[in-house]
Amino acid sequence: MGSILVGGIVFASLVAATFAGMALRARLPNDHLDADSKEVIRLATAIVGTLSALALGLLIVSAKNVYDNADAELRSSVARVILLDRILAQYGDETSEARGRLRELIETRLRSGWGDRNEDEAPVDPYDASQTVEPVQVEIRALARVDEAHRTLQSRALVVSGEIAEAHWMMVETGTEGLPTAFLVILVFWLAWLFATFGLQAPPNATVVCIILVCAVSVAGAVFLIVDMAHPYIGAVHVSDEPLRSALAHIGKQ
Repeated sequence: MGSILVGGIVFASLVAATFAGMALRARLPNDHLDADSKEVIRLATAIVGTLSALALGLLIVSAKNVYDNADAELRSSVARVILLDRILAQYGDETSEARGRLRELIETRLRSGWGDRNEDEAPVDPYDASQTVEPVQVEIRALARVDEAHRTLQSRALVVSGEIAEAHWMMVETGTEGLPTAFLVILVFWLAWLFATFGLQAPPNATVVCIILVCAVSVAGAVFLIVDMAHPYIGAVHVSDEPLRSALAHIGKQ
């Protein structure tokens, strides 16, 4: 489910809960909304509000960490790809095919992660080994070991390519985690309860309605950011592809 859709659902749920509270307020007997009753409602609301605030705060921090880690891992992987290209360039002209595959690897990553794929082009399977650095590793192992210097470069290239492969599979396995649905449902329930109590206690005038709508937009925006940053390679708030495009301009060149 997209982050914009989730944010819209949260906003609609909060507004609906508010108006449900206002409608219930008009039907309740007066003694149900006297000073003592409102005090109990406020205490209960404070408990749920504290839980909701803690949950939102923790989720925002967690989503921001996911985003920052994804950005750091991308930059680290791109740096390793550039380093591997430099090592292969030092090895000699016989690595030109392997360096070409590195360039294709960057292009594939851009197509799969940042929408550079043509509409009639099939999506890239992240588990397809031919779309990873593994074919490059095969070519590196097949290089003829001319002397000690070439053997050192070959060993170093295999180490760096292994780190690139590890980073790729880690990204594949963690890229679809996102926010647990059950957690999100419970959080929305807490928030809807809060807004229902707002409607239950507030007089139904234009000023109150406008303020509650602004609050609903703000809370829905927070949930949108959480869901969006939990998927750092897609959505409105996503990791920049600039490191990949910068590497693409240099890989395969002397």
